Amino acid sequence: MPRPSTPLLSPERIRRVGLEIIDAEGLEALSMRRLADRLGVRAASLYNHVATKDELLHEIADDVMAAVDVSGFEQDWTTGLRTWARSYRAALVAHPNLVPFLASGPARRENALRRADAVHGGLTRAGWPQRYATMIGASTKYLVVGSALGSFSSGFPADAALYDERFPHLNKAHLLREHAAEIDEGSFELALEALIDGLQKQYRDLTTTSGTPRE
Repeated sequence: MPRPSTPLLSPERIRRVGLEIIDAEGLEALSMRRLADRLGVRAASLYNHVATKDELLHEIADDVMAAVDVSGFEQDWTTGLRTWARSYRAALVAHPNLVPFLASGPARRENALRRADAVHGGLTRAGWPQRYATMIGASTKYLVVGSALGSFSSGFPADAALYDERFPHLNKAHLLREHAAEIDEGSFELALEALIDGLQKQYRDLTTTSGTPRE
């Protein structure tokens, strides 16, 4: 039998289908056997391309992180933070079931480490001390990951009667679910701008008139 013109398996296809399973059914649904079934091969065939499920998860996560934009740090640190945070959140919101895995940190993932390096470099070049650059990166990540873990607005039942009398200050809460995406996006933007406003004040306090950071 002649060989097919295109390989049945490739690392890219394995990662793509693996992510499709995670997106549709959650992290727990992904197994090498399940993935092999979706690809129409035996599970043993996958091990020619990826050693373990954990390694595959890291490769999938690194593909997702490739969409995160850190180019704004080439302009200034505030533009960098906004661009990074917004694109980071967009990447996570597109794949919410992968967020708990991504939240653990960059590990040895190339794309994740490159972006962490760009963020830290952009902040320190702007004059932030190394310690503050680390904390700013962590604070921004907490904001992004927290906003992507779930929808605050969608957690309120759309039953107006539920809030009558017992919860008088929530008399409009039944409308939240209908406008969840808009409210969640606006809430993220509010928190991001509040973070940057506060950091700008600290930046002024940490910097001398000559632009040299204080120890």
